[in-house]
Amino acid sequence: MPVLTVPAGATTRPRPTPNELRADIWLAGGLLLGAILSAALGSVAGVYGEDSTHLSWALLYTVALTAPLAVRRRFPEIAAVVVAVAFFVGVSLKVPELYVGNIALFIAMYTVGAWVDDRRRANLIRILIIVGMFGWLLITTFQSATAPTDEGFSRVGVFSPFVAFMLIQFLVNAAFFGGAYYMGDRAYAAAIERTALHERTVELERERERTSAQAVALDRVRIARELHDVVAHHVSAMGVQAGAARAVLERDPEAARGALLGIESSARSALTELRQLLETLRTPQGAEPSESTVSLAALPQLIEHARENGLPTSFTIVGEPVEVPALAQVNMYRIAQEALTNARRHGGPDAAADVRLRYDVADVELEVTNTGRASSLARPGLGIVGMRERAAASGGEIEIGPRGRGGFLVRARIPVPAHAGLRA
Repeated sequence: MPVLTVPAGATTRPRPTPNELRADIWLAGGLLLGAILSAALGSVAGVYGEDSTHLSWALLYTVALTAPLAVRRRFPEIAAVVVAVAFFVGVSLKVPELYVGNIALFIAMYTVGAWVDDRRRANLIRILIIVGMFGWLLITTFQSATAPTDEGFSRVGVFSPFVAFMLIQFLVNAAFFGGAYYMGDRAYAAAIERTALHERTVELERERERTSAQAVALDRVRIARELHDVVAHHVSAMGVQAGAARAVLERDPEAARGALLGIESSARSALTELRQLLETLRTPQGAEPSESTVSLAALPQLIEHARENGLPTSFTIVGEPVEVPALAQVNMYRIAQEALTNARRHGGPDAAADVRLRYDVADVELEVTNTGRASSLARPGLGIVGMRERAAASGGEIEIGPRGRGGFLVRARIPVPAHAGLRA
């Protein structure tokens, strides 16, 4: 018999629904009426002649044949065995019902294949029924062939009409039971496939929801990081400049005026960067936002800004510049900006900073060191967390911590794509 494979990972098919169970009851009732009508008409027509059983036995046979189908999906194995036994007994006793019995047996066989999760038991039950059917067919064929009567088909010749008729019987029964076997297995495999597909769909929906939530969380972290880097840098500078203006306001109005101009410049720069950030956030994915000045090429301006705000800073480029992805440039610029802001805020009045940008074939390294006091890492602030996130977002690594000889070190190394060539 054909055996269909079940999808990997699938185990059981869904249990029958209340509507399906009610449909079984209606099916059994409809087949019972059809069997009673078929038996009555067969009795009137004299299908088996005088050998037919009494109509009362025929009524009992129709009940035994169809009633189990009312629970065929609840107890498919029991229903199939009862229907098969009733069918064989009814045919052996020559109950004048020829059609509904075959339909009931087909449905019972099909149900075992379609609804029994234990496939070995399902195969065993159906094979036993088929073996019993063919055994019974062989016995009846032998009895007919050896019966001392001249009635029926002629038995004369090697391929007599009797032999042809019996071959038709065997072929029809083989197709009948083979079809029930195959269709039951196919229905079970289809149900398992639908169940597996439904489970995958549910899991994909859950994964989509998780991914959406993660994307929202990542966007919130990115926005918070960008706002921190933009606002903290410029507000810190404005705080230093405001303090300087207050200190010299009475004795050196010109110096105070210069400090106030610095505050104004820092405020304008902060507004410009905030506007660029908002444009980037509002730009649909795939579209190009307006060109940003935040890149490695803008590091000299960042260094100059640090100097103007009281932090002596040197800047050195080591190696031949190579093409660096735009995202990596933004992240390295922001790392340098945050490192210089921390140096100005925590290094003390005598602090100085040194920025080194090293190019290599495989990566680019940014190193920012400063003298003076080293800030504690016991409770790292948002700036340090943001620097680590930026390095990770570009596929690189970062080292942050106090130096042994004093001061603080920030060293970020970000890989450069292998296809990147020399910058023009």
